[in-house]
Amino acid sequence: MTRWQGHDAQITALIEAGATPRMHHGWIFAGPRGVGKAGIAYDFARRLLVVGAGRPVPSGQLAPDDSDPAVRLLDSGAHPDFVRLERLEKDDRKSDSGQLARNITVDQIRGLSRLLHSAPSMGTRRVVLIDSADDLETGAANALLKNLEEPPEGAVFLLVAHRPGRLLPTIRSRCRMLRFGALDDAAMVRALAEALPALPAAEREALIHSAEGSPGQAIAMRDLDLPALEHALEIIARGGRAAEAERARLVAALSSVSARPRLEAFVDLVPRFIAHRLRSLPGRAMGRGIAAYEEAQRLGAGAVTPLQLEPGALVYTLCETVAALGQGETV
Repeated sequence: MTRWQGHDAQITALIEAGATPRMHHGWIFAGPRGVGKAGIAYDFARRLLVVGAGRPVPSGQLAPDDSDPAVRLLDSGAHPDFVRLERLEKDDRKSDSGQLARNITVDQIRGLSRLLHSAPSMGTRRVVLIDSADDLETGAANALLKNLEEPPEGAVFLLVAHRPGRLLPTIRSRCRMLRFGALDDAAMVRALAEALPALPAAEREALIHSAEGSPGQAIAMRDLDLPALEHALEIIARGGRAAEAERARLVAALSSVSARPRLEAFVDLVPRFIAHRLRSLPGRAMGRGIAAYEEAQRLGAGAVTPLQLEPGALVYTLCETVAALGQGETV
C-alpha cells in the first residue's frame, strides 16, 4: 500500500469529506505533474467504493486494504461502479503502436451514460476519475459539464489537472479544488527512497535538485535520461557554435514517434530550466528571461496535447526560448 509523501493536509481533507453523508460530487486535484495527485485520487476512489459498500477503512488511512473485494475488482479494471478516463491509443493502422490520441474525446464522456444512468451495482457510490482533465477536447469538456450540473445521486467526479486554469470556468465552479504543491526536500528523499530504494545517494540528491519537488519528474529524469537534456539546454543557453550543434542534435533525438515520452518530458523541463536560470540573471536581462519563460509555458500548454507543432519544430522553438537567455545575459 503506497504511503503518499508531503500531502498530509490534502489526504486528511479527503478522509474527512468522505465520511460526510453529503460529500461534494466534484473534485479537482490540481498541481504540478508528478507530485502524486493521480495516485491519491485513485486511492480516494478505492476508499469511496469500499465505504460505499458498507465496509470500514482504518481510521486515518486513505486507501483500504488491497485484500478488499472491491479493491481487487478495481485494480483488475473490472469494478462496475468505476470508470477511469485517459487518452486512448490511436486506432490508426498508419500510426505506430502505443501512440496516444491528442485528447480525451466527447465519445468517451458520452460513454459514461451507462454508469451514470443506472443504479450502483456494489454499494452507494459511482466514481469517475479523469486523468487528466487538461486533456479534454472542447466537446468533451462541455459534455462533462452537463454531468457536473446535474450529477446522479452517489456519483463522484475526480478530475486530475496539471493546469487547472485551462479548465472551463464553469467546470471549476462546480468542483471543490484541492491543491497539491511541490514536495520539500525531506519529503522528496522519503518518496525516492520508497520508489527507488537502490538509487545511490549522490544520484538521488542530483535528482532532487533538478526535479523541483516532483517525485514523478525525478523518476522520469532517471528513466528518460533528462540530465542529458538539461545539459544540452545549458549549452544552448550559453550560445555559440556548440549551441547550434546541440539544438540540431535535440531536434533529431526527439522527433521520432518512439521518443514521444521523452519529448513530453522535455516540454515540461524547458520552463522549469528557464525558471531556475532566472534566479541568476542580472536585472537588465530579467525582462527577456521572463518573456522566454512565458513563451515556453505557452508552448507547453498545448503544443504536445493537442500537437499543434510538428515535434522537430516544437523542439527547435523551445530551444529558441532557451537561447534567448544567453542573449539576455549580454545585454
